[in-house]
Amino acid sequence: MEKGTLYLIPVILADGTEGKSLSSFLHQTINSINEYIVENEKTARKCLRNAGLITPQSNLIIHDYSKHNRNPNLTAYLKGIEAGNNVGFMSEAGCPGIADPGADIVAEAHRRNIKVVPLVGPSSIFLALMASGFNGQSFAFYGYLPIDKADRDKKIKELELQSEKIGQTQIFIETPFRNNMFLDSLLKLCKPDTRLCIATNLTADTEMVKSKSITDWRKNIPDLHKKPTVFLLYRNKIR
Repeated sequence: MEKGTLYLIPVILADGTEGKSLSSFLHQTINSINEYIVENEKTARKCLRNAGLITPQSNLIIHDYSKHNRNPNLTAYLKGIEAGNNVGFMSEAGCPGIADPGADIVAEAHRRNIKVVPLVGPSSIFLALMASGFNGQSFAFYGYLPIDKADRDKKIKELELQSEKIGQTQIFIETPFRNNMFLDSLLKLCKPDTRLCIATNLTADTEMVKSKSITDWRKNIPDLHKKPTVFLLYRNKIR
């Protein structure tokens, strides 16, 4: 029996942005499959509805891949694909496998010789990099930096030094309710002429993307509390 295909389906970053964030091919795809592996069932169902799902949601097969229900045995998640059904994978926001779960499912699909198809959609990391004006040919995404203050401060200094050494853009995120505390650390630790890009509420009407020196940010510190934000650090003496 021929195996099905695993479709990696992006989820919007902000409410009401389906029209500018999701492709027509994604619309066609969600209406051709009825089985999904999802990080957050409520978010997934809402996104499918707003993206133009015609199939009654009561007919959908939803596999819960949330943090507390994740099963290390991935066979159950891929049983439908093995039987010839196409299946979609959806994280809570953005693109599966990029700062979101999905890599384990995709890796297992490759081990089982299952076709994997990534669909076009919004990634806050790449949108922020595009709009930053920083080096887009050499960059590194570190996800969340350490929670412990001493370890976090050490990491920030390491990233700044790495950026200066090889001209590489350093990208990282923080839990939204800790954004202001994290920004305070950046402004205290980084050198005055180091450039920092803050990209918040991407794709939403309240979106803000600004790149400034640390000195300039200190003059007017934004309130980032509970706002999804991507931070990018760049230090290159040549530019």
